[in-house]
Amino acid sequence: MADGGAEKPIRTAITSDDGIDLSIIELFFFAYRDFTSDPDQILADYGFGRAHHRVLHFVNRMPGLTVAELLDVLKITKQSLARVLKQLIDTGHIVQVQGPRDRRQRELYPTAKGRALALALARPQSRRIHDALEGASAGDRSAVERFLKAMVNPELRTQIDNLPANGAGKIAGKGNGDQ
Repeated sequence: MADGGAEKPIRTAITSDDGIDLSIIELFFFAYRDFTSDPDQILADYGFGRAHHRVLHFVNRMPGLTVAELLDVLKITKQSLARVLKQLIDTGHIVQVQGPRDRRQRELYPTAKGRALALALARPQSRRIHDALEGASAGDRSAVERFLKAMVNPELRTQIDNLPANGAGKIAGKGNGDQ
């Protein structure tokens, strides 16, 4: 193969000597891969993807969320959301209701079908978290939560604070209000 003026390949790997925290970065890559793998398999059965998962999650966490609020939480464009939301509405997982005060607002609510799917997606992730934290102290869990929150852009951390209260460490079948 002729190089045709192409740059020469670099044959050495990036290392921590380059000033990069590779161990944490790589742990995130691998943890995210596995954290999303179980829901990905479930979503594939519906022809859905991770965007559907995120929409289902937040609509189920904050029923009545407006489309504008959901766009703000997800940090995606209206066009990106439109296709996903249409599919979730067309398949009966979410309903859209006109706002009571402003008819232009569209509030989003899960249906029983949407709630069941959101729980089915969250359960394996909750089990994975529970298993990973098994044997950890409450202080360890708190440190993990502080670390993950600190990874969120400072100006967006209030979105986490505004989520409905949740019982830390609850897993399927252990008093988390499964419906």
